[in-house]
Amino acid sequence: MEETGVAMSEKTDTTSSRDSASMESTMERLSHLENLYFPRAQQSSALLPSQRKSILQDLYSRDVPVFLERYGSLLTLEELKEFDTLSDDYEINWHLNHLRSLINPTSLDLKSRSAKVKNRRRAYMDKLMFDGKFFSEDAMRDREPYLHHEFVGKFQDQSGRRMARPGERWSETLIRRAEEALLVEKIRREQQRLGVDEREWVGNERQQEEQEEEEEEEEEEEEMEEGNDGDANVNGKMHQREVLPDDKGNLVNAQSSEATSILSTEEMEDRMDQFTHVMQQKFLAGEDDEHFNYLSIDEDETLDDHWMKEANYDAEEKYFADV
Repeated sequence: MEETGVAMSEKTDTTSSRDSASMESTMERLSHLENLYFPRAQQSSALLPSQRKSILQDLYSRDVPVFLERYGSLLTLEELKEFDTLSDDYEINWHLNHLRSLINPTSLDLKSRSAKVKNRRRAYMDKLMFDGKFFSEDAMRDREPYLHHEFVGKFQDQSGRRMARPGERWSETLIRRAEEALLVEKIRREQQRLGVDEREWVGNERQQEEQEEEEEEEEEEEEMEEGNDGDANVNGKMHQREVLPDDKGNLVNAQSSEATSILSTEEMEDRMDQFTHVMQQKFLAGEDDEHFNYLSIDEDETLDDHWMKEANYDAEEKYFADV
């Protein structure tokens, strides 16, 4: 019996020694990593690997859960096994399970993470909508000029975008006009790429009208010279360029109204809503990575609070609606 006890004691000592050596190796590896996080109070004393290793060992001996919270994402699956002897502690066990799900996720973990990411992005999008800048019409047009043109731009008066705005300095107007010219050029390039009829290219409307007017004037001059009922033809041409009232009493150019569709306020709002929805879906799909660090959004746990409030609010509304 005594021999058995001695053997078990030796085995325990060997295992403990091996675990200690493994942990020593883990600390050594971590201490040589670049940009390793340390609290501000310890940063001045964590310049050398030996100093960092000492700080890591001290934290591990004092507070394993905090150690895992700070550095667990830097550990391998094999290194996480070194903490299994401490998994009876609820907090440590939670960290170990969480870290393993990140390193080697199950299908359930992936599904849960996907739902969490979607909720966090939607929560962040709600904040952007409330702020009113990123999803304003001008901001969305800057990001997707052709898409804006197809949904609403081609039904708007383009000349208004070049006009000076109240309280705007002349230098600001010039800068805005230059920016507008760049956006128009982007739209035209996309129209060219997609094989859109040149007559429908943005910016060609006025050129087409001027060309038609020039052709009409040339025809009038020729007819006047030939003496073939010039007066009657001139009157006919002038009539085509008359300003006439539309069905709502608004004065429009009779010629240009044929080329440009007139939408009601409700129809324009509906198309604007459609455009905004498309832009929102692009954001949720991660296509605005030029403007946002999606990783920071997806990992932001504070956004869960926003989503929980929304979920609770929806649940309350449903409850009172059913009462």
